[in-house]
Amino acid sequence: MAVLPKSVTLQGCISLPAILKKNGIYTHLVSDHYHYWEDGGSTYHNRYNTWEIERGQEGDNWKGCVKDPEPKERIGRIWRQDDVNREYMQTEEEMPQYRTFQKGLEFINTNKDQDNWFLQIETFDPHEPFFSMEEWQNLYPHDCSGPKFDWPEYAKVSETPEQVEHIRHLYGVMMSMCDNYLGKVLDIMDANNMWEDTMLIVNTDHGYLLGEHGWWAKCVIPFYNEVAHTLLFIWDPRSGKSGEKRKSLVQTINLAPTLLDYFAIQPTEDMTGKVLKDTIEKDNPVREAALFGMHGGHINCTDGRYVYMLAPQKPKPETPTLFNYTIMPTHMRNLFTVEELKQATLSEPFTFTKEVPLMKIPAQEGSLGGPGGEVVKEPLVSMLFDLEQDPQQQRPFRDAALEDMMKKHLVALLRAHDAPQELYCRFGLD
Repeated sequence: MAVLPKSVTLQGCISLPAILKKNGIYTHLVSDHYHYWEDGGSTYHNRYNTWEIERGQEGDNWKGCVKDPEPKERIGRIWRQDDVNREYMQTEEEMPQYRTFQKGLEFINTNKDQDNWFLQIETFDPHEPFFSMEEWQNLYPHDCSGPKFDWPEYAKVSETPEQVEHIRHLYGVMMSMCDNYLGKVLDIMDANNMWEDTMLIVNTDHGYLLGEHGWWAKCVIPFYNEVAHTLLFIWDPRSGKSGEKRKSLVQTINLAPTLLDYFAIQPTEDMTGKVLKDTIEKDNPVREAALFGMHGGHINCTDGRYVYMLAPQKPKPETPTLFNYTIMPTHMRNLFTVEELKQATLSEPFTFTKEVPLMKIPAQEGSLGGPGGEVVKEPLVSMLFDLEQDPQQQRPFRDAALEDMMKKHLVALLRAHDAPQELYCRFGLD
């Protein structure tokens, strides 16, 4: 909700909630996304004025139980902890998704008559494990025999077609639950006539492979469109556009400048995202091409029609080309080890680090794998796809002229983001 405030000067303030807070916008986070509270979350939640957490998703270190659960479904810390956590979720009201949305609705009810606030309701669902109550599963009746199976590993599909279909049903259950609770947010906006002055953004961070391309999940395979092309709905009361699709290519980095613009705050100079106000209203494009992917995998580039996945060249052991750059030496779930830190050097600042040098630490080759964080070394090959002719990305093809065009987009974007020099060597780029 916004009443346009006077902008203030920002000093070293680079995260969206911190910028809003410095400009007098009240920010509140409600989430069951437990990675915020792991080592790798790096206290980001403290950038908000206030925040609330709901516990228990996935293998969140929540409830303590010394005795192993029975029966023991899987071996491993995260699966054991998940079995323990589920014992404390016997009803829908005890599930993290329900509790997260309830806290979000509570904030809206409390503050609906106030101006200048930003609420982030972030629910981990529809994330694996696809655990839900029986009454929701009844929406997707199907036959499935065998042991419990609601959490595929990040790996190639080795299960039967019946098991794949089973997981797709369970995923549908989670999607229906999310739709239901999102609907309650829309209902409260209806009931309080909030559409006239409240922006609403509905988005997610990634998709999920449910057997497509012969894989489960994400991270250990190329970032096909099922993973990379995510949903985005935006209601901007200034234009009042609804029920319309846009063809312009946008990314989640556009959300921060768009929200700042809504509150009449200038984006910082080092933000590379663009304000989407005119894209929402008139489908005005903000970029020719976009980069996406994950650390250690392909560099992917798309112009909206073509997707080019450029694979790294095989590195020489004596000349590593993959590094972590950080001033907060944490992986997602744990701190850097002493052995890793012994290899650290101090790099020159990047254009976006505000003249601050960073630790440069060699990174392990390969992609982040399953819930245990193991590294999976899946060989990567470069691929080019035409989404107009092949939307399912089943037929990679070669075209030297197109690949050259996509490489030019890719290099321009790497330069615009001040990518480290070894990256160009790693991918054989000028």
